[in-house]
Amino acid sequence: MGLVGGEENGNGEGLVEIPIGSKNKYKRMNPDGTEEDVVFSNEGISIRKNTTRNFVFVCAIFVSLNSVLLGYDVGVMSGAILFIQEDLKITEVQEEVLVGILSIISLLGSLAGGKTSDAIGRKWTIAFAAIVFQTGAAVMALAPNFRVLIVGRILAGVGIGFGVMIAPVYIAEISPAVARGSLTSFPEIFINLGILLGYVSNYAFSGLPTHISWRIMLGVGILPSVFIGFSLFVIPESPRWLVVQNRIEEARAVLLKTNESEREVEERLAEIQVAAGMSNAEKYEAKSVWREILKPSPPVRRMLIAGCGIQCFQQITGIDATVYYSPTIFKDAGIKGNTKLLAATVAVGFTKTLFILVAIFLIDKVGRKPLLYISTIGMTVCLFCLSLTLALLGKEKMGIGLAILAVCGNVAFFSVGIGPICWVLSSEVFPLRLRAQASALGAVGSRVSSGLIAMSFLSIARAITVAGTFFVFSLLSALSVAFVYTCVPETKGKSLEQIELVFQKEGEEREGEMEMGDAERLVQRE
Repeated sequence: MGLVGGEENGNGEGLVEIPIGSKNKYKRMNPDGTEEDVVFSNEGISIRKNTTRNFVFVCAIFVSLNSVLLGYDVGVMSGAILFIQEDLKITEVQEEVLVGILSIISLLGSLAGGKTSDAIGRKWTIAFAAIVFQTGAAVMALAPNFRVLIVGRILAGVGIGFGVMIAPVYIAEISPAVARGSLTSFPEIFINLGILLGYVSNYAFSGLPTHISWRIMLGVGILPSVFIGFSLFVIPESPRWLVVQNRIEEARAVLLKTNESEREVEERLAEIQVAAGMSNAEKYEAKSVWREILKPSPPVRRMLIAGCGIQCFQQITGIDATVYYSPTIFKDAGIKGNTKLLAATVAVGFTKTLFILVAIFLIDKVGRKPLLYISTIGMTVCLFCLSLTLALLGKEKMGIGLAILAVCGNVAFFSVGIGPICWVLSSEVFPLRLRAQASALGAVGSRVSSGLIAMSFLSIARAITVAGTFFVFSLLSALSVAFVYTCVPETKGKSLEQIELVFQKEGEEREGEMEMGDAERLVQRE
């Protein structure tokens, strides 16, 4: 076979390429005049790419199983509450407390999750979250009265708080930049899968005796925790956490499994070491981290507004009220009978899960910000339409169809944008030294917002009607569009360290614009 080409470099070395199948063979001319064969295998590169991608993919799936627990609990409680109310004779206020307290209590887990994950590692924090939730689910399933049921709900809430905080952080820290958006949104996929499974469980066990049905519905939620136990034998510790602990070789070993080339591994490792402050032996204590969060510099303030703000907007637009109280919404629209109500909720769960899959394929191609615009604008329209439908066509056959369509549209737009991207952004925008605590703070904002909405929905709906409540949600959703426009940057394709620089440069540009404006005003005065 003929020579394709040769090139001399400045050191007098040359490569002559001879293609051989899937391999490229080169003749290297050394300075002493000898020749050396160098073979690059495209096949080997391809195999390594597939191996690293598959490993990261499997890790993301296993870590996201904690999110199934949250989703299942949210979905199953929407139906189980109908039977709990009948069996334990609880009041409407107790119903609101039972539904909403999980979100409020989960903030304890989220607050403790940051410090815990920094102390024992991301991996074992995931395990701890599963154990606490398992305990709570078992207590709820065996509860003889409302008080014991609340105790189980509190334990489950703490476990969920740990889980929702740590999963996106862990996935963001092991994922390559090119796929981080898709992989970090896995927890949201599994939340939706859990919600769907909860709805299906409600429908499947609704025919059992009242005092048994809701216990089985809640008890089934323990099963995903078994798979989390198996996952601990597969998933590695976060390389960024290992670097902070000065376990550099272990971090390199993990990066070799999650990156496609050794050069890429060394680049990532160097970036992580700089971000961790190891280049100048800087050590951050927990107090100094919280001090920086509570008294932030302008770049950190912008990070906190973007990361924590998107978490709050995700919830105050009423998604948890829609999911928890979908039977109440459909009853207000005119559907009668528990079985029919629960069947309608299955359609909502299926739609929510289907469209989260759409988001996964688009998030790293289209980008975060375009999907957020589509999501928030679409939700605003659907919430407004649901409000009008319930106000003008309630109890009519056409109104039932439009209400189901509006609810399904709302959850679809939520799932294609702000649902998964909220967790992606909150795990991306914070620098390594603040990531665990700041992500925990964002998760607290999300859970508090969710709890307040869930615990007040029935009371507000009684005061201003269900239609009026969803009109308020549509106004809050419209505000979220403005928030995305003003406060959320595009992070697609950037490494976590590069994203940190985006916020710093944004501040420098604003300061430059302010100085330019001051200079112009001074010239005008002169």
